[in-house]
Amino acid sequence: MSKRYISGKRVICTGASSGIGAALSRQLVAQGAHVLMVARREERLKEVRDSVQGVTGQAFVHVADITDAASRQSIADFVSNEWGGAVDVLINNAGVGSIEVFSESDEATLRHVMEVNFFAAMELSRLLLPNLERGTQAVICNVGSVLGHVAVPHKSEYVASKFALHGMTDALRIELACDGIDVTLVSPSTTGSEFFTSVLNGAEASDSKRRGMRPDDVARKIIAGIIKGKREIILSTGGKLLVLADRILPGLLSRIQMRREEKRRE
Repeated sequence: MSKRYISGKRVICTGASSGIGAALSRQLVAQGAHVLMVARREERLKEVRDSVQGVTGQAFVHVADITDAASRQSIADFVSNEWGGAVDVLINNAGVGSIEVFSESDEATLRHVMEVNFFAAMELSRLLLPNLERGTQAVICNVGSVLGHVAVPHKSEYVASKFALHGMTDALRIELACDGIDVTLVSPSTTGSEFFTSVLNGAEASDSKRRGMRPDDVARKIIAGIIKGKREIILSTGGKLLVLADRILPGLLSRIQMRREEKRRE
C-alpha cells in the first residue's frame, strides 16, 4: 500500500453521528477532505457538520440506514450526482455491540449484530466498487475490533461479526489489489464512544466505556494509518499484546477465560 494524502479526498464515513465516526469526520474535513457523513440521526449529523464550518474541507449530511438496500443505493446516487461517480475513501465504521451469555440471547440479536457489523458494510463496499475504481488512491477502511482477532465469552455475537469482517477484509485486500483498491483493517480496543450506549444487552457497557480510548485519539491513529497505507492497524498497546499472546499461547488465554467463567458460575 502506498502513502496517500487527505486534502481533496472524497470520503464516505458510516456511523458518523457520534463516537469514532464523528471524530473521523471532523478531523478529515479539517484536513481538507470532502466527507459524506452517513448515519440515521439527522440532528446529530448536522451538529457534526456545523462543528466544522469554516475549515478547508466539506461535510455533507446523509441520513441512511446502511442495513437497508435502498438507503445504500441513495449513497451511491449521491456519489454519482455530486462527485462525478468517484470515491477515494470508504470507511465502514457503523457498528452495534452485544454483551450477553449466548444461551440467554436470541436469533434476532445475532442477526441484527451480523447485519450491521458485517453484511451491511460488505454490501455497501460491493455497491461502491465501481466508484472506488474511479477514485484516486482508493481505500476501503473497515473498522473492526481486537475482538475480531481474539475471542472472549459473553460477546459471542459481536465477536463473530468482527471475525467475519476481519476475514473478509483479508480476502478483499488480495482480491481488490489488482483493481487499485487498498483494503485496511482497523482494530480498536474499547473506545469511550456512544457505541456502548448502543449495546443491546448486558451491564458491562458502562465499565467498558470508562476504560476506553478517546474517539479523537482513535480517529487520529486511523487517519495516520490511511495516509501511510497501512494494511492493518491495532490501535492500543494492550490490544497488540493481547493479539500476540493469543497467537503464541492460545491455550493459555482460553484456560484463563474458562477459569473466570467457572468462578462466575459459582
